[in-house]
Amino acid sequence: QVQLVESGGGLVQPGGSLRLSCAASGRALITYAVAWFRQAPGKEREFVAAITSSRGEGNTQYADSVMGRFTISRDITKNRVSLQMNSLKPEDTAVYYCAASQGLRNYRIGSEYNTWGRGTQVTVSS
Repeated sequence: QVQLVESGGGLVQPGGSLRLSCAASGRALITYAVAWFRQAPGKEREFVAAITSSRGEGNTQYADSVMGRFTISRDITKNRVSLQMNSLKPEDTAVYYCAASQGLRNYRIGSEYNTWGRGTQVTVSS
C-alpha cells in the first residue's frame, strides 16, 4: 500500500503562486492515478486535478475552476506528484488533499480513491 504526505501549503496573497507536493512511500507512485481534492470550511470536498498512471499515459484532468491556472505533474525520480497553483484567488482557500488509486473509472470522484494524505492548508488572503 502506498502512503502519501502533502506539503507546500501556506498563506499567499491573491494573484500569487504556490507549489504543493504529494510525496509517496511504499510503492512506485507512477503505477497509481493521483488526484488533488480540496475542502473549504463548510463546503463539500471537490475535485481539483488528476493525472493518470503510466498505463493511462499520464493524461491530466482539471476542474473548470482551476483550468489554466493549476498544473498537475509527476516527478518519477522523486516518487511524487506536484500541483503548481498560479493566479491564486481567495476562493482557492481550502485544505488540499492528494489521493491515489489503481483501476479507476472516474478520476473526479473521491470515493474512487483508496489512499489519502492528511492534507495541507492553502490560504489566499491579502
